[in-house]
Amino acid sequence: MSEDPVAAKSSFLKMYMSSHPDTLVAYCKFYGKVKEVITSAEMSHIECKSMTLGYTTKDGKKDSVVIPIQPPLRGYEDVKPRLLEMKAKAQEGLGMIKAPQITSYQFPLKEATQISVVMLWLVYCTIGTSHNPPEPPVPGFWEPGRAVVGLLGGRIAVKLAWWTVCVCHSLEALYTASLCRKHTGFVVGSLYTATTFVFGFPGFVSLRRRIQEARIDSVMKIE
Repeated sequence: MSEDPVAAKSSFLKMYMSSHPDTLVAYCKFYGKVKEVITSAEMSHIECKSMTLGYTTKDGKKDSVVIPIQPPLRGYEDVKPRLLEMKAKAQEGLGMIKAPQITSYQFPLKEATQISVVMLWLVYCTIGTSHNPPEPPVPGFWEPGRAVVGLLGGRIAVKLAWWTVCVCHSLEALYTASLCRKHTGFVVGSLYTATTFVFGFPGFVSLRRRIQEARIDSVMKIE
C-alpha cells in the first residue's frame, strides 16, 4: 500500500498550523461541533481523509476531535487551498465572516458539451426505437441505436434511462438552488439552477468551484 502523501508531511503541517490557532479553534467549533469555550487548539495529525485536532476548553479539559476531509485530498498540493476553504466555511458558519457572493454567471461549456453528447445519444436511441420513427436521412441511420437498446433490454432500458436522468438532474438542481440561496442573487441563481436541471452536475460543480475560489480569495485578503 502506498504511503499517504499528506500524512508523510504531517509534521511540517502541524508546525505550520501551530501559527494559526484561531483557524484550528474555528475547525473544532464548526466541524468538530465542540460547544464549550475553547482556549487553545493544535493539530496532532493530518492525512488525505481527515485531520485530528487536540483542544483545551476554558475549564481546563483536554480532548480531541477527528474532522473528516471531504472529498479526500488528492495530494500535498491540495492541502493549502482546501484548508483555506475549510477555514472560510467554518468562519461563515460561526458568523465571523459573510458568505462569498457570486454576482455573474459562467456557462460550463466544456463539461456541458460532454453531457450534451450523451443526452443527444439518448434522444437518438429514443426516437430510433419509437413505434413510428421519422424517415431516416440515410439508410440504416437508426440501426446503431436500435442495436444498443436491444442489447440493454429494449424500450424499458430507454425509459429507465430517462427516469434516471430526470431524477438525478432534479436532485442536483435542488442542491444547486440551496447553494444559490446563500451565494447568489435571484437571476444568477436561476441560471445556475436551470443549467444544472438541463445538463446535470456541470452546473453545480462550476458554481461550487467559483465559491471555493471566492472563499480562498477572501481568506488570502484577510491574511
